[in-house]
Amino acid sequence: MSYDPGSDRPQHPGQGWSGGQQQYPGYGQQQQPAPGWGTQQQPPAGMPTQLPPADRSGFASLFDFSFTSFATPSLIRLLYIVGTVLIGLYYVGMVIAMFLTSSVAGLLTLVFGSVVALFMLALLRVSLEFYFAVVRMSEDVHNRR
Repeated sequence: MSYDPGSDRPQHPGQGWSGGQQQYPGYGQQQQPAPGWGTQQQPPAGMPTQLPPADRSGFASLFDFSFTSFATPSLIRLLYIVGTVLIGLYYVGMVIAMFLTSSVAGLLTLVFGSVVALFMLALLRVSLEFYFAVVRMSEDVHNRR
């Protein structure tokens, strides 16, 4: 039974609010947490006892065959730069190719191709941010263990 301030029911002794002191056996003694709660558990044999440094270079992470570090956080900037350059080169190449075909096709590609290039750049950015967020969540979950 618990204390309900709006109720007129009587309280049983030792239950509910008792003036600031709890009526539990061992009150005032040091309480031990339940097993598995708040205690440090040792990892199984053969598992690393601590995480590797997170500041490994992207190139070193590429050749980490044990997958103890993530390559995505350090490579994400490089991938975005390379993707942006490739999208820009594709756009310029398409404009040049269409102007060689006809001036009308070149002008249409110049105007509407820029919209397509911006859409491709936005899609690249969102995709890379998604992968980066997944890796960050994985790191956070791994660090909490």
